[in-house]
Amino acid sequence: MKKLRVGVLGATGMVGQRFISLLDGHPFFEVVVVAASPASAGKRYRQAVAKRWYMESPIPTRVGNLAVMAMENDFDRIVKEVDLVFSALDMDKEKIKQIEIRFAKAGIPVASNNSAHRWTVDVPMVMPEINQEHLKLIDVQRKNRGWTTGLIGVKPNCSIQSYVSILTALKRFEPTKVHVTSLQAISGAGKTFETWPEMADNLIPFIGGEELKSEREPMKIWGKMVDGKIKNARKPVIAATCIRVPATDGHMASVSVTFKRKPSRKQIVSAIESFNPLKNLRLPSSPKRFIKYLSDESRPQTRVDRNFEDGMGITMGRLREGKQFDWHFIALSHNTVRGAAGGAILMAELLYKKGYVESLAK
Repeated sequence: MKKLRVGVLGATGMVGQRFISLLDGHPFFEVVVVAASPASAGKRYRQAVAKRWYMESPIPTRVGNLAVMAMENDFDRIVKEVDLVFSALDMDKEKIKQIEIRFAKAGIPVASNNSAHRWTVDVPMVMPEINQEHLKLIDVQRKNRGWTTGLIGVKPNCSIQSYVSILTALKRFEPTKVHVTSLQAISGAGKTFETWPEMADNLIPFIGGEELKSEREPMKIWGKMVDGKIKNARKPVIAATCIRVPATDGHMASVSVTFKRKPSRKQIVSAIESFNPLKNLRLPSSPKRFIKYLSDESRPQTRVDRNFEDGMGITMGRLREGKQFDWHFIALSHNTVRGAAGGAILMAELLYKKGYVESLAK
């Protein structure tokens, strides 16, 4: 098959680099444009990231030779060369909104990792295994805005990936009340221990805006389409505490949950291990096994388990009954793969499979 030509906006940052790494050899998409700030424009990509390439794998040779474009100055050229852009922009949210709208208005689909449009009424916020039906909102979006081939789709916050997936797998037992403490790696802030030495031997009990996102975004994801809009879910009620911890990658969550109909341990494990709604679509980034339960009491661990299913899977462990809550468990996801670039790529694969994205080459 002929691959779609894609661009990465914000290609020099940590999430942008993760996009470049994950898209190397992708069967649907080929990176033909890397765009960043004017400070990097004109340089070869390998030169622009030479002293700050954070991925374990080397810079893909072909992408490394691409000249970096400036998102605004080279806008017309970018539009001519791509069928789709991935947004890894890290700047003022209003600025990001306008850039993503500008691309979509020009006919280019935008698969965004950024939070800028997560609460825009006609923009779907999608976790493909959870709410792929929300892609129908794109039809409304295009009608509202007069777009034909352009669109904006976003993925939700990295902190919610693990527990939202697990709670969705347990939906039939009707979770009503959830308390979650997320222990978030420093890559979630775009940092390494070299660039953020203050995090060594340290925890920071505050991440700006993260708790609100962790409590609110699941409600939109679990919402229903009503009259061309998403009507947010009201249950379960979530209370979140978010803490930055000294780990490179991997967001862990300690979760307590009460159900309307309390399931047994066997029912919980069976439900989460059989939950894989994308299995029959055979999307390249979709994990063969979505959620895995680990019986070892010391698991999951960030360093050991974050790369389950190439970082696109979820691991769960320490399932135990409680008194104030029905059940407690630990969950883990890779924050820059499943929670960021990988999640956006999976969404783009689904958009392609559903016919919302196609080649624009003349």
